[in-house]
Amino acid sequence: MVISAHPDDLDFGCSGTIATLSKDNKICYVICTSGEKGFKNKELTDQEKMDTREKEQRDAAKVVGVSEAVFLRQKDGEVENTPQLRKEIVKQIRIFKPNVLFAQDPAMHKFDNFYRYHPDHRAVAHAVFDAVYPAVGNHLFFPELLKEGHHPHQLEEIYFFGTDSPNYWVDITPVLNLKIRALASHKSQIKDISQVEPFIKERCKAAANGQGMDYAECFRRLPIPP
Repeated sequence: MVISAHPDDLDFGCSGTIATLSKDNKICYVICTSGEKGFKNKELTDQEKMDTREKEQRDAAKVVGVSEAVFLRQKDGEVENTPQLRKEIVKQIRIFKPNVLFAQDPAMHKFDNFYRYHPDHRAVAHAVFDAVYPAVGNHLFFPELLKEGHHPHQLEEIYFFGTDSPNYWVDITPVLNLKIRALASHKSQIKDISQVEPFIKERCKAAANGQGMDYAECFRRLPIPP
């Protein structure tokens, strides 16, 4: 399972890895907002914006072999790490029962880049961490979910993307074209993929430096205690 704040976050962060894993694993995306504030077009309604970005994310998911995408529809730009959000995240994990989770890194606190430190990114990263431990595997958290048939589930590990402290690298050289195609699906955000492609390649090449790979995605891998 991959959890992110907005449509396209996970395509920038880990879609190459997902393209590799989806060959042998079923993967679900959980996107907390529908990214409706990512538009300058004032003529579209919020619902039209949400519909557009959700479709783009589903199209991007299909490129890398993911068929299921869930949108929690939190208000874009106003996400907070609330009990309600943690409950929704716990619910999705208990429904899907993944062994491994990918999410944005809650340990990022340098505030040296505006894009990386969007408040929604920070709120979702912390909410995911708090949902994963100790809530998702403990029946005393959100007992109302038990009545809905959503029982505790034990994850094995989590991989944080967008991290400054990587300890795990994935060779995405064979699927780099899929990562770029997935990003190109976000047409409302990326008008010309040829303008973004060099940046993606440069970033993935830098991530691979010293790892014996041409292009890589890197993560902070963290085992989850039982």
